[in-house]
Amino acid sequence: MRPARTIPTGLLETPVIRTASAAILLCFASLSTVLADPGTLEEKLLRENQAKGINTNPAAPVDDLGFARRLCLDLVGRIPTGKEIKTFLSWPANERRQKLIDRYMSDKGFADRFSAFFADMLRIRSNQEGGNALLAYVHQAISTDMPYDEMCRRLIATNGKAGRTPEVGFVLGDDADPMALASATAQVFMGIRISCAQCHDHPFDKWTREDFYSVAAFFGKTRRRENNLTRTVYTTEDKTSLVLWPPEDESDAADRKPMKASFPFPYLDETAELAFIQRFKALREKQNAKSQQTKGPSVDDLLASAGAKTKSRLKGAGRDLLKVSTEAKSDIRGIDINAELYRRSQLRRELAEKITSPRNRYFSRLLVNRLWKDLVGAGFVEPVDDFRDNNPASHPETMDYLAEEFVANGFSVRWLVKEIVSSPAYQRSHAARDADAAEREKLEQAFLVTKIRRMKAEAMYDSIVTAGHLFEVKHMAGENPRVIKQRVRVPVEMTDEEADDESNAAMPEALANKDEPMMAEQTMVASTADYGLEKAIEIDFDAVLAADDNSPMIDSMQKMSREDIEAMRMAESPSPKPGVKYVTKLVERTVDDNPKFSSAYRMATPAPAGHFLRLFGQPARVDLGDERIENASMRQALLMLNGQLTHQAARVGPLEPVYPMLTGSDADLGKAVEYTYVEILTRKPSSDEVAEAIEIIDSGVDPMTGFADFRWILLNSNEFRFLP
Repeated sequence: MRPARTIPTGLLETPVIRTASAAILLCFASLSTVLADPGTLEEKLLRENQAKGINTNPAAPVDDLGFARRLCLDLVGRIPTGKEIKTFLSWPANERRQKLIDRYMSDKGFADRFSAFFADMLRIRSNQEGGNALLAYVHQAISTDMPYDEMCRRLIATNGKAGRTPEVGFVLGDDADPMALASATAQVFMGIRISCAQCHDHPFDKWTREDFYSVAAFFGKTRRRENNLTRTVYTTEDKTSLVLWPPEDESDAADRKPMKASFPFPYLDETAELAFIQRFKALREKQNAKSQQTKGPSVDDLLASAGAKTKSRLKGAGRDLLKVSTEAKSDIRGIDINAELYRRSQLRRELAEKITSPRNRYFSRLLVNRLWKDLVGAGFVEPVDDFRDNNPASHPETMDYLAEEFVANGFSVRWLVKEIVSSPAYQRSHAARDADAAEREKLEQAFLVTKIRRMKAEAMYDSIVTAGHLFEVKHMAGENPRVIKQRVRVPVEMTDEEADDESNAAMPEALANKDEPMMAEQTMVASTADYGLEKAIEIDFDAVLAADDNSPMIDSMQKMSREDIEAMRMAESPSPKPGVKYVTKLVERTVDDNPKFSSAYRMATPAPAGHFLRLFGQPARVDLGDERIENASMRQALLMLNGQLTHQAARVGPLEPVYPMLTGSDADLGKAVEYTYVEILTRKPSSDEVAEAIEIIDSGVDPMTGFADFRWILLNSNEFRFLP
């Protein structure tokens, strides 16, 4: 048995912090020498710091390799590959950062990574009705850079079938409950926590109970329906509202009347001619002109012309029936059925227009605040979705500048992300190692240094897979056999005496349970099931959106609990044959242990409790305000130390680029170590680190085993888990 792997203490210390020299990093001088041009994001941020008496110069930018690692993790959700680093360093020094930003923003992983961001925000759950379709819809919206206001309007206002009309997943996520949707819509899209006002006037804000009910009234006529035959779930509008005023606990039933829907949240002055709104209108007009195209008539279009056609039919009672039939079929073929399914609630459409208006500062500010925290490490307002008068922003002018520019640029999420990652505030290095905790916190809150951030759960998962080349197989088929032991129940023919005894004993139970099939027990002692806490079903977003209305299995399979799946397996198992008994045996079989992992961003989400992603902070997305857990835990450490994902990433396969550096006449351990440092930690090692790595490799039973130990150590280091 091999000795347990151990990690050198140096790699388990605090995260490696890439800083400039102390003299450059934290000099105390007048800000007048470092202010950017007027009107820029950096100038506004530093000016607000100066107004608060913070006159410390900002930290120098992080080094190029640190920037590349940080950017790749933030934009595509994984560490950069060795090939990407080589390309990055080949570009001119004064161009490489902007070129890398453009490169990663055009990467297909950008939509995957920010789908997870919006899944957290919208509380998307694969096991919810229409959950996977909603996730796929958001992914498509990011891929095509759908304007954020348009995406949100559709989520709030659309009716239709779950799956077929993916936007309805948002309303179905709260079962079309008006009260729950009032709370969710205000908090998710505007950062207003109005839910406390459902039972009483808000204790910490200005919102009243009547305000809450007036917002809920926008959803009062919305209903969740389910077809009893097809089990199809959809949303529709009723004629009456479920939201009545006064509340049940304040009035008799006879006195309660449907609540009038109203929008209690303040707007920018409608008469004010604001420059950023004028820019927005001009851009939107230009975009609309380009997107105009002829569409087939909808049901409403055909109904509008029904009168004239009816008169024609009546006047021509003796007309050729074949001709009339042909006309009817032609009309039907021209109907855009989706236009009917996508018809929006009038009340919810009104609410959606109000929420997404460029004059509603809550809407634009909130997404700016969310993305700023996601990319920089802290929001202007904390918690990010708690905007109120007594919880002011740390840098209101900077936040408003970004929010106005976001609106002026057509609510483009891609523009906003690019603006943030291109800013000096994003690209700064960390505080100096010798800075005390209070000074570090002060500098981080002022955005003068970069806050230390741990990888998000999905990014850590995909980074391990990337570092270990597990997106592809490491071995040729059949080259890495593994013997596993399996405990199974096998049928054995009974003797006549055993059959008689079995029949007499089992008859009463069999009669009572005649419709319940039996399944042979099958317990794995060691198998590929070892990956259970680290792998999951992959979702094909394109397939989900393209799924036929009569093919609900893509969505329903994701909703099945483990108990449901087990029941299905049992139902499909053969019934026991008469005269046969089952005995338990331990058998061995050989499998091709050559796993290939999918991206965490394509898994059903959230992952099950206990899964790698959940242990590293992926939220359950049940309650409003659920945030990712950033605290370290013993279970996280144990999963990294002992989990199959880390061990599979550490081992070396012949199809990997590093393999030739470890075998044959051209073997070069020093080169292999340097290559691996760049692949896993995105930096070159020092001479001492190379010597230590070679010592670790030489201590293995063979070069491959020793090198696996070395890679395992790097993967378990704090430097790997934390962003530079």
